[in-house]
Amino acid sequence: MAQVDDVEVKPRLGRKRDESRDPEILDAALDVLAETGYDGMTIDMVAARAKAGKATLYRRWSSKEELVIDAVARMKSGDLNLSSPPDTGTLRGDLVAMVKSPTLKNAEHRLKVMAGIMSMIARNPELAAAAQAALIEPRAAANRLIFQRAIDRGEIPADADLEMLSTLGAAIVNFRSLMLQQPVDRDFMIRTIDQVVLPAAGLRLTA
Repeated sequence: MAQVDDVEVKPRLGRKRDESRDPEILDAALDVLAETGYDGMTIDMVAARAKAGKATLYRRWSSKEELVIDAVARMKSGDLNLSSPPDTGTLRGDLVAMVKSPTLKNAEHRLKVMAGIMSMIARNPELAAAAQAALIEPRAAANRLIFQRAIDRGEIPADADLEMLSTLGAAIVNFRSLMLQQPVDRDFMIRTIDQVVLPAAGLRLTA
């Protein structure tokens, strides 16, 4: 009886997808999103901005929704290192130092992206979670650390509401930019710190 040798059968693999262009495509998606909003954005627009074929995008993302979720999530990785916020020795010094990073230009771009996805967030929990993780939580976490340091120094009361304080400044900036359509510059952000955030934390500047 003839003996049949064991033969290793290797699966046939398709062409491996080139992921090297993903960051460039996601950045292009963010730019288009900031300019047109989610409803006005198309895959064709992103492909043209990234100088990529539309088929290339559809091999990676089956829908505009998936592309936007990945693009928004990417914004976290491109942010500055907020795990070690400035430590100047005073609460005001730390908060003012945070105004310098990221630059106001980058902050404005992020606000435009946020405005662009507002119509979709309410109906897409996954995008809402991505926006929370990328656009809100990194800076809120840095602010919590800054306010906790102030508590530890005895600069503000121990029962200060860290959760409220950590997002208060951003809420004011977002409202001014998104709802009032007014510019947010360094002077406005410093005034917000001095006139709203510090008093809310129980610290008032002396004349």
